[in-house]
Amino acid sequence: MDGDKEEKKKKKEKEKEKEKMKKKQKQKQKESSSSSSSNPHFKPSSDVKGVRFGSQLVVKSFTIRRASPLELLRLLSIPRAPPAQGLASTTTTFLPTNFTILAHHAWHTLTLGLGTKKSKVVLFVFESETMKSGVDRTWPAVIPLGDVNKKLIRSLTGCEMARFKFRKGCLTFYVYAVRRLGAAGFFCADHLRTILEAVVALNDFLDHTAMLALPSQRTIAFQQQQPPAAMAH
Repeated sequence: MDGDKEEKKKKKEKEKEKEKMKKKQKQKQKESSSSSSSNPHFKPSSDVKGVRFGSQLVVKSFTIRRASPLELLRLLSIPRAPPAQGLASTTTTFLPTNFTILAHHAWHTLTLGLGTKKSKVVLFVFESETMKSGVDRTWPAVIPLGDVNKKLIRSLTGCEMARFKFRKGCLTFYVYAVRRLGAAGFFCADHLRTILEAVVALNDFLDHTAMLALPSQRTIAFQQQQPPAAMAH
């Protein structure tokens, strides 16, 4: 009997130790996640990870278009207050075109459900309004997804970037913070933080055909904002 009691005590002690270890690991993950979003790791534009496609190569031919400032705020469910309106002065956003949204659904149907219905949104947050306006003049208004890495990301020679990726249902968000090569800190850190927090707080997009109605859509529900938990890659 005494032996059984001792074994039970040992098992309980081991379980408690395991629980403590799990709690410590979770705490470390939270700390690393918050530190990476507040102090993102910048890499030269030639080295930073680009948009990924996996085995769905047909998606490379689908196009994305430059969004208006109003579309950016509506997509991220950010109130149209003066501070938020300033985001558009340093942020360039590319959304799926109407063709892309319809093509995803057609591809999914033709492949009997094997083809992906997931599309991509790409946001670039620049360190200044001057940098954004200069880059916008050289970038096309519409571009195939397969050209994003070469013609947008790799074209920013003399710059370095921090990459954040969020999966939100049928939309995957890629957020790039862009600054001059060798710059210290990120001048528009407040804008970057606001966008990351807004993306994290979004509900999953179950059906992105609602985006066909942008900027007047009313069908996507959003959660209240939560602390950002993104990792820079």
